[in-house]
Formats: sequence, structure tokens, C-alpha cells
Amino acid sequence: MAILVDENSCIICQGITGKNGLFHTIKCVDYGAKVVAGVTPGKGGKWVENIPVFDSVSQVVKEMKVDASMIFVPAPFAADAIIEAAGSGIKVIVCITEGIPVLDMIKVKRFLKDHPAILIGPNCPGVISPGRCKVGIMPGHIHKKGAIGVVSRSGTLTYEAVYQLTELGLGQSTCLGIGGDPIHGVSFIDILDMFEKDPETKGMIIIGEIGGTDEEKAADFIKNHVTKPIVAFVAGKTAPPGKRMGHAGAIISGGSGTAAQKIEMFKSFGIKIADNPAVIGETMKKVLESSLN
Repeated sequence: MAILVDENSCIICQGITGKNGLFHTIKCVDYGAKVVAGVTPGKGGKWVENIPVFDSVSQVVKEMKVDASMIFVPAPFAADAIIEAAGSGIKVIVCITEGIPVLDMIKVKRFLKDHPAILIGPNCPGVISPGRCKVGIMPGHIHKKGAIGVVSRSGTLTYEAVYQLTELGLGQSTCLGIGGDPIHGVSFIDILDMFEKDPETKGMIIIGEIGGTDEEKAADFIKNHVTKPIVAFVAGKTAPPGKRMGHAGAIISGGSGTAAQKIEMFKSFGIKIADNPAVIGETMKKVLESSLN
């Protein structure tokens, strides 16, 4: 089995008539995802690429089964799109949009406390269960069905790790990016817990970066709750304090959130570290082989 989405997941795209929304929806359909509808206010009744378009999410859920939503709505309206999806009862929400105002995301987080929705993102590449379903912007062709779970704050580094795994013959169960913004949905801990409970996932890769304390919290969770082989990589060893690097949440502030601190905590708990991004896959293979001996 996979976590979050699989070949039976029915998906909608909020913002399907926009350039990016339509482009990536088509890519998801080509990969095999079951995209059942799109949503764009004011364009209900239209069809794009044989997919019906509705004015609202609530209209879609009244007419068909919906398991997940993929959001490509512009940043000023994306928070409302997340809330609309959650309020309509959709359980998995993947928000690709970047640049959502922090105050808007605070409102979203407060709303989600009262709704059983899982938010992935924003500012993320999405989630893919290789060979089954893709909900997002990741390149499907580099993935291979298998048993390694990958969770990351960086889309690009996710692709790099996945490519290495596939080249080494190590397929993936599910891969996802949790997003690089200061306020986001699911955490490392949420996903690591899902991987730990997933019988198909035999090993895990966690890719972090500077800023915040998500990695430190994940390290503590791994120490106490994860029994499967795991490899960690933390980007940003040379990042200067006070300068944001790539993601809105990737900033060393007040001397905290450095890569060195995060790496040291992982190491102190006996978690294997990949020293640079070029050896993430190779390190995972060695850890798996060691766990079998």
C-alpha cells in the first residue's frame, strides 16, 4: 500500500483553467491519476481536456467522490481555496502555490484544527505514489515503484534523491515535499509516522534544510518511534546567518536553525547522515544492506 494517495484516489484541481493548473493536471492524468473534475469560479459548465469544470468545490463533492484536491490558485486566493476544500470534506489537500501570506496561512491552520483534512504544502511539489498516482508537479518518469519513503522540505532535492534511488534499483513507496514555507500543513513527524505504520515502506529518507526546528523534532521522533532504516540529509551547511536561502522558512535566525545543529542532533541519536546530496541514494542502500546483516 501507499500513504495518502493511490490508484483509487479521485482528485480535483482547483485552478484547473490556469496555465500551470492545466499543464500539471494533464501530466498527472498522463501518469495515471484519476482527475475527476476541476474548479474555477465563473467557469462552471466548461470542459478542459475531457475534465468537467465546476464553480465551487461544494458542487463537485455533491456530484462525485473526491479524495484529494490539487491547488494551483494564485497566492492571494490560495488560503480560501484550501479552506473551501477542507470545509467540503476533502481529506487530502495538496497546495502547490507559493507566496501565500503568512497571516493567511495562520487562518488556514486555525481552520484545519476543526476539520480532518491533511494539508501538504503550500509551496511544495506534491505527493506521488510511484506507479499509482501523482498529485503535483514532480517528474513522474524518475520514480520507480518500491519500498523507500521519501519526505523533504525541498522539491529539487527530492527529485535528486529519487533519481539516485531509481538508478540504484531502489523503488519508492511514496514521495512528498512538505513545503518550504514557515507555516505549512503536515510535518516531518506526521509523514514519518505514516511510513513507520505502512507495511510496504521498508526504509525512509528525510531531507531537511536550515531554518526552524522541524528537523530537530523529527530527530527526536525517530529516536523514540521509528524502527525502520532511515537516512537524513540537511541542506545549507554554508548558509550565512540572517539570509534567507531559497525557501521562505530557510533562514538562520538568532543563531538557531543551522544545518550543523540539525546534523549533530540526527547523529547524536544514531541516525545515518548523507554527507552531501550526491550520496543520498548510496547512503540509503548501505543502511538497508547493513540492517539485513
